[in-house]
Amino acid sequence: MSLATLLVPLSIALVGAFAIEAATSPRRPSLRAADLAIRSIGYALVTLFWFQFSWRPWLAASSCLLTLAILSVVDRLKRQVIGEPVVFSDLALLAQVPRHPQLYYTLPLTDFRIAGPLLLGLAIVIAWYALEPAALPDGAWASALAVLGLPAMLAALVGASLSPAGQAVLRRLFPYPDLARDVARYGLVATMMGYGLRRLGEVDARPSSPSAGGEADDEIVVVVQLESFLDPARLGGPNLPVMARIRAQAAQYGRLAVPAHGAYTMRSEHAVLTGLDPDGLGFGRYDPYLARKGEEPTSLARLARASGYETVFVHPFHRDFFDRAQVFRRLGFDRLVMEEDFSDAPRIGPYIADVAVAERILAEVMPSEDRAAGRRRFVFSVTMENHGPWKPGRLAGIDEPLAQYLHHVAHTGQAVERLIDGLAGRRATLCVFGDHAPSLPDCRPSLSGPVATDYALFRFGREDGQAPVRVDLTAAQLGCVLRDALAPKQAGLRG
Repeated sequence: MSLATLLVPLSIALVGAFAIEAATSPRRPSLRAADLAIRSIGYALVTLFWFQFSWRPWLAASSCLLTLAILSVVDRLKRQVIGEPVVFSDLALLAQVPRHPQLYYTLPLTDFRIAGPLLLGLAIVIAWYALEPAALPDGAWASALAVLGLPAMLAALVGASLSPAGQAVLRRLFPYPDLARDVARYGLVATMMGYGLRRLGEVDARPSSPSAGGEADDEIVVVVQLESFLDPARLGGPNLPVMARIRAQAAQYGRLAVPAHGAYTMRSEHAVLTGLDPDGLGFGRYDPYLARKGEEPTSLARLARASGYETVFVHPFHRDFFDRAQVFRRLGFDRLVMEEDFSDAPRIGPYIADVAVAERILAEVMPSEDRAAGRRRFVFSVTMENHGPWKPGRLAGIDEPLAQYLHHVAHTGQAVERLIDGLAGRRATLCVFGDHAPSLPDCRPSLSGPVATDYALFRFGREDGQAPVRVDLTAAQLGCVLRDALAPKQAGLRG
């Protein structure tokens, strides 16, 4: 085995990978020598990753190019729909795609349009194994040492990156999250690796567990995260009756600046539940549930529990999605009402109807024999009816994506009105908010960031008669406002 046997395929992989990214990137790649060096290290590590499985240089180089081609296509699509590049935490979400293909613009693995190319690729790899000889060193012991040594070397490199010295280097290269800038400088692969290692090396500050503030004056606090909700009039749709009621009856309402566009529900969810701004989460901001596992001592649920509330999470979907069952237990929820509890509920399109979720929320806050008499309740709910994708066949006779969305969002408005009517006679707080804008062709992220959603906060059973006021907030600020309902005098209403 000559050195050229390894270096020629590696060189082609480096040049080809750069050409692929340069051709597909919306920004011109940096040509600074230091940036190109970091970018090349990323490409080389991908090539070595594939090389360790086969010890065939040309197969590894081709695998690197295929990896970059796939990443670049996905990155381009993601930028168009969501407005941000591919990030390291997206890899953790890949396992959700075959388990829940209905949530994505993809096909199940059993579909021949997916299974066919996968089987063809497998056949090509098998044939390549037969045609290209392995580049292992001569001798059984030398070969065994190489086969074991290369993975050990890659693992040691990861370990060194997590050492204080390694983290110091990474902090100089990636001082704070800035995806668009760093991808333009270092490329997708090096940025994904760098961000992932920075995240692994971060130590999260955890505030102490909450103590109850002033005596909470609400018997019921309901917070509902409405899937992909914003005022449809902003998209050229009809004026929903609920929007007029919000402007006339809510204590406050307004635009909600959210951390993502068209996806990443967990970012807005985490911001509202914790009151933590994404900028304070470091490299864990891209998937706070993956990064922090729900270990949030000052979450709304833990604060509610400390104030004497029973805490309930209502979500008509799978327990394993985003690992919500485990995360919400750690966040401080006593009971989880999940998809299996909606077995008899109606579906509109592929998901449980929003009105059915509203009815279940009201059932949860009504007194019953099997619950502690007089115990106050905090309910946090996440709806599903408005979840994408917006594909033909979703609704009978309605194939245009915006028309599908407007059909569903009308039901969302009805669900919110049902909650307003159901809670109006109680001493209660109701908050509803959109987690992100819908991922529609008619609603794309702007250059300034994600499209804001809408929120409203109702305070029932009060005699003050204050006029509704518009206050635009961020998702984290809304979380801080909600603390006032659970522990008065810890936060001020209006943000």
